[in-house]
Amino acid sequence: MASDVAVAMAGPDAFSEKKLDDTKNDVEPFGTGFQPATPSYTPADELEITSEDINYHTLTWWQAGVVLIAETVSLGILSLPAVVANLGLAPGIVIMVLMGVLATYSGLVMGEFRKRHPWVQSFGDAGEAMGRSIGMGKVFQEVFGWAQTLFQIFVMGSHLLTWTICLNTLSSSAACTIVWGVVGLAVFWVLNTPRTLRAAGYYSFASFASIFSAVMITMIDVGIEKPIGTTSLEVSRTIGFTSAFLSVTNIAVAFSGHSCFFSVMSELKQPNDWPKALMLLQLSDTVLYIVVSVVIYVYVGPDVPSPALSAAGSVVVRKVIWGIAMPTIIIAGVIYGHVAAKYIFVRVFAGTKHVAKRTTRGFIGWLGVTAAIWIVAWVIAQSIPVFSNLLGLVCALFASWFSYGIPGALWLWMYYGEWFASRKRIMQFLANALLVLVGLVLCALGLWSSGEAIAQDAGRQPWSCASNAA
Repeated sequence: MASDVAVAMAGPDAFSEKKLDDTKNDVEPFGTGFQPATPSYTPADELEITSEDINYHTLTWWQAGVVLIAETVSLGILSLPAVVANLGLAPGIVIMVLMGVLATYSGLVMGEFRKRHPWVQSFGDAGEAMGRSIGMGKVFQEVFGWAQTLFQIFVMGSHLLTWTICLNTLSSSAACTIVWGVVGLAVFWVLNTPRTLRAAGYYSFASFASIFSAVMITMIDVGIEKPIGTTSLEVSRTIGFTSAFLSVTNIAVAFSGHSCFFSVMSELKQPNDWPKALMLLQLSDTVLYIVVSVVIYVYVGPDVPSPALSAAGSVVVRKVIWGIAMPTIIIAGVIYGHVAAKYIFVRVFAGTKHVAKRTTRGFIGWLGVTAAIWIVAWVIAQSIPVFSNLLGLVCALFASWFSYGIPGALWLWMYYGEWFASRKRIMQFLANALLVLVGLVLCALGLWSSGEAIAQDAGRQPWSCASNAA
C-alpha cells in the first residue's frame, strides 16, 4: 500500500508504471536468510488505468541535484546566522560541516538500499521491507509512512509561521497575527486544491531562487549598513545546554531533505547517478549555509534575529527582502502539503477508482484532506510561535530519524550477519551505528531542549495577536 502512495504522489497515472514483475529486481540482505522484500499494492489493471507508456524516469543527475537543493535549502537556512551567533564562529562552522558529512553519508546509504530494492519510493516502503524480515512489515510501513507525513505537516506549520512573520513585516503589523495565520491557511489550502502537482521541478527551482535572492540581498544590506568592527564577535561561547543543543537541532534540520530522497531516486534516468546528484546537493547547501551564516553574523553581531531576513537595517529593504522570500514560503509549503495530502488521500481511497479518476467523491475527499492537514499545521504554527523553537521540535521529532537514525538502521539491516566480516565492514558498521546514535541523541535531547525552550520563552505567547515581525 505504501508503494501505491508513493507512486500516486507523482500523479494518478503513475500507477500504470508499477508492475507486479518489478519484484524480480529485489535482493535479499546479505547473510540474513530474510525473505525478499516485495511491494504490496493493487495491480494497475484493477484500477483500470489505460496510460501504460508514461516514462517517469526523466531526471538527469544534475536536474535531480537542483530539485534536491530547492527542497532542502528553504526555511532552515534562515535560522543559521542566529545559531552561529549563539554557539560562536568555530563551533557553529564545525557542527555545520559535521552534520553535512553525516547527512551525505546517510544519503549514500539510502541510495545503496534503494539499489537493492528498486520498488522503494518512500520511507513507508523502506520500513515495510525492513520490518517484513521479522514479521512486522505492515507495522513498520504504518509507523514510517505516517511519521513522514507528520514531519511534512510540521514543516507546513513552519511555513505558516513564517508567512505570518512575512505579512506582519510587509504590512507593518496592520492586523492581528492570528488573522494573518487564517489568511495564510486559506491561501495555502486553495493552492493545494489541484489533485496533481505538475511542473514541480520548476516550482522548486523558483522556490530556491526566491530564498537565495532574499539571503543574498540580506548579506549585501548588512554589509553596507553594519560594517565590521561595530559589533562584538566571539570565536566560541559558553552557554547553557538547552540553548546550545537547540542550535544543534536547527543545524540538523537544515540538512533534512532526506524525506524526499527516495522519490527523487525513483525518477533518475540512470539510478547509478544518485551519488553525483547527492554530492551536488550537499556541497552546495553546506557552502551556502556556512557563507550566509558567517557573513550575516560577522556584520550584524550577537543580536542577529531568527529568521535572519529581518537582519536588514532599513525597514524598506526589510520589506523588499521579505517580499522576495514570499515565493519560497508559499511554494515549498504547498509542495509539502501536496505530498502529505496525497499520502493520506491514497490511504483512504486505496484500491478504488477515486485515486486515479476525477470523481465527485474523490474531489470532495481531496478538499477535506487538504483542509484538515492545513488546519493542523495552522494549530502547530499558532501553538509554537517562535521560529527556532519550532524548527528544533521538527528536528527532534522527525529529522533526527529520517536524516540520520533510519538510514543507519537500513544499513545495519542490509548487512546483518556481516558487520564484522572485514575491516571495511567494521568501519561501515561503526559509521552507521554512529548514525543511529546521532538520531537517538538528536531525538531525545532535542525534545528536551525544545520543550525547555518553548516553556521558558516568554517573548512571544501562543495564540496571540501580538506582532511577530522582527
